[in-house]
Amino acid sequence: MRRSLIAFVILGLLAAAAWWLTRPKPIPVRLYTVAAGKVEATIANTRAGSIEACQRTKLSTILGGRIEYLGVKEGDRVEAGQVLMRLWHEDLAARAQVAEAQLATARNRVLEACAVAENSEREAQRQEQLAARGFVSSSRAEAARTEAKARRTACIGAQKDSVTAQRQLAAARADLKRTVIIAPFAGTVAKIVGEVGEYSTPSPPGVPTPPAIDLIDDSCLYVKAPMDELDAPKIKPGQIVRVRIDALPERIFEGRVRRIAPYVTAVEKQARTVDVEVDFAAPEAARGLLVGYSADVEILLEVRENVLRIPSAALQEGNRVLRVNDAGRLEARSIQPGLANWEWTEVRAGLEAGERIVLSLEKEGVKPGAYVIEERPPQ
Repeated sequence: MRRSLIAFVILGLLAAAAWWLTRPKPIPVRLYTVAAGKVEATIANTRAGSIEACQRTKLSTILGGRIEYLGVKEGDRVEAGQVLMRLWHEDLAARAQVAEAQLATARNRVLEACAVAENSEREAQRQEQLAARGFVSSSRAEAARTEAKARRTACIGAQKDSVTAQRQLAAARADLKRTVIIAPFAGTVAKIVGEVGEYSTPSPPGVPTPPAIDLIDDSCLYVKAPMDELDAPKIKPGQIVRVRIDALPERIFEGRVRRIAPYVTAVEKQARTVDVEVDFAAPEAARGLLVGYSADVEILLEVRENVLRIPSAALQEGNRVLRVNDAGRLEARSIQPGLANWEWTEVRAGLEAGERIVLSLEKEGVKPGAYVIEERPPQ
């Protein structure tokens, strides 16, 4: 009997040891304790947006010609009305001088013709008075009146010739302006195509020729970003926007939706987007940003404070999560999600505060019934 009891104990210890050695090892996983917090509903751009200038113009001369004067360099600040570039224009300047001389001659002719007309009109009045008193014949008075009318007509013709000469001078001066590029607003010269002595070619319709000068007003900036066409109906002017710039990942700029494009852009057949323009809420915070920086926008649609939430990465297909029970094993739990974004999802039903769920869904063996322990963060 004693020997049987000893054998039985030994067999029990061997069985316990075998179970201990062959038991499934717990899977270390990252866990999250369900708690209350803020959840936001947002939408983001489908492709990278960019920083744009409120005013930007690509300037070219109307006429082609050799660059004679270049008054700026790339990066220079310029004022409105400043001459930036001028082409060789001696031929047009000569035509303008000829037009000025013709105008001066025409004005002198006006003075001469009108003075003669006034004198003829006085002579006609004197002849009429003499004819009335019988000192000269009526035919003489009639000839004087005819002469006065002819002289007055010549005066009017000379005045019209003067107007024509004035317009010819204006046309010659307009041709001169075609050879000059003047800054339409204050800004920074971004790029110059051409040097003194080189030929500058205007851009004809349908031919994409680089502009001579690219001028940017970087004192006023905004963000332009493409949004998916399915999200367009949710976007309204005035909505709060968070702007993130790739070059400054540590900063978040607040903005407001200014404009939604009234049409859909089809860059690719599979990607149809609507351009959205966003103003910076604090323009002074955007000073120093470079035009062309890539930017992402996150438009805030709705905010709910102090609601039960879980990380969106913990949600599986079918609105299920893996909850850790008191025995350390995983069990599937269906939840009723509410407001959600890429980071957080509101839980309306199915979980309670304090319960723990698994975040390491990518690990092998993480499924209902698995035995898990909490993964320790690296030291």
